[in-house]
Amino acid sequence: MILFFGTRPGKPETKKLFNCICPYCQQQGTLTAVTQKNYFHIFWIKLFKISSTTTVECSHCKRGYYENEFTEEMNRELSKLNN
Repeated sequence: MILFFGTRPGKPETKKLFNCICPYCQQQGTLTAVTQKNYFHIFWIKLFKISSTTTVECSHCKRGYYENEFTEEMNRELSKLNN
């Protein structure tokens, strides 16, 4: 019997951070957060989430921020959106 298993990404979730200011260019309302979740699968059926990464990008200056670079303001806005 052949068993197909592994990991695969889910659909990315995009959220606009309206009340945040970009630390680089100081523009307000230009930040967009993208969350990508990875799942373990058997026969291409997602069973459970194994990891999740979030990045934030400014649409004005195109600067990207990883989770360890988020400001307190970004973390606060993301936690409000997730609740």
